Amino acid sequence: MDLSAINPVLLIASLMVAATPLLFAAIGELVVEKSGVLNLGVEGMMIIGAVAGFATAVETGSPLLGFVAAAGAGATLSVLFAILTQYAQANQVASGLSLTLFGLGMSALLGQSYVGVKPPQMEKLDIPVLSDLPVVGPILFGHDLMLYVALVLIAAVWAVIKFSRIGLVLRAVGENHDAAHALGYKVVRIRIMAILFGGACAGLGGAYISLIRVPQWTEGMTAGIGWIALALVVFASWKPWRVLLGAYLFGGVTVVQLNLQAAGVAIPVEYLAMSPYLITILVLVILSADKSSAPAALGRNFHAAR
Repeated sequence: MDLSAINPVLLIASLMVAATPLLFAAIGELVVEKSGVLNLGVEGMMIIGAVAGFATAVETGSPLLGFVAAAGAGATLSVLFAILTQYAQANQVASGLSLTLFGLGMSALLGQSYVGVKPPQMEKLDIPVLSDLPVVGPILFGHDLMLYVALVLIAAVWAVIKFSRIGLVLRAVGENHDAAHALGYKVVRIRIMAILFGGACAGLGGAYISLIRVPQWTEGMTAGIGWIALALVVFASWKPWRVLLGAYLFGGVTVVQLNLQAAGVAIPVEYLAMSPYLITILVLVILSADKSSAPAALGRNFHAAR
C-alpha cells in the first residue's frame, strides 16, 4: 500500500470531473420535480445522450456538436414521457421506468458500431495567469468548457427559481396545480417545458461521461448515475446549491475509492466500488425525515376538467 502516490491536487480536480455528469442530470431533474412531475427516466435519457453525443462527435469531429446533439436527444426522449404523463395521464412512475428501459435498449442498439472507437478530445481551457497558479490553478482553472457550463447552470437555475417570475410560476405549479390553473397559468405547458429542460440536461450529463470522463462508448456506461441523480435531488431538498454539494460528495467518494484501489489498500475491491452508493443510501436515510421541501403536487397528474 502506497498512499504517497495519491496526489491531492489531482484528486480534487478529478472530483470535479466525476461530479459534473451528476450536476447536469440532477439540476435538470430538480427543475422537473419543482414543476410537480416525477421523472424516473433520467438514466434512460442520460444513456441516449451519451450515445448520441459520442456518435455525433465521432462523425463530425466536434465534441461541442456532440453535446448539442446529446441535449437534443435527451429532450427528444423526454417528449415521449411528456406525452404519456401530461396528455395520456399515464402513471408517472411507470412511464419513467419505461423510459429508462427504452433508453438502455435503444442506446445498446445505436452504439454497436462505436465500441472501441476513440472520440475527438475536447481541449481544456487555458486561462492566462489563473491556470498557472500553484495548487489553485490545476484545481479550478484547468478543466474543459462543459464543467464550467454545469456550474453556471447551477447558479442560473438557483437565481431563476429564487428571484424570477418564471421561478415563482414553476413553484406555484409544483405546489398546487389546481390553484395555478385557476390563476390562468398553463400547467401542462409549463410542465412540458420543465420536462424538456430536464431531458436536455440529462443528455448533457450522459455525453459528458462518454466524451470527457470516460472517452469511449460502452453499453450501459452510465452505470446508475441517473438513479444517483434522482436521489441527489432528494438529498438536496430541492435546492440547487445543495445539488452542487451532494454531487461533489458523491464524486469525491468515487474518486477516492478509485485512488485507494490504485494504491493497493488492503480492502476488497468490491467494497471500495460499492462505497459511493452505500454512502448515498446512508445520507438519504438520514435526510429522509425532512420532507417539508418536497413540492406538494409532486407525482400527481393534472387534468383541467377536474
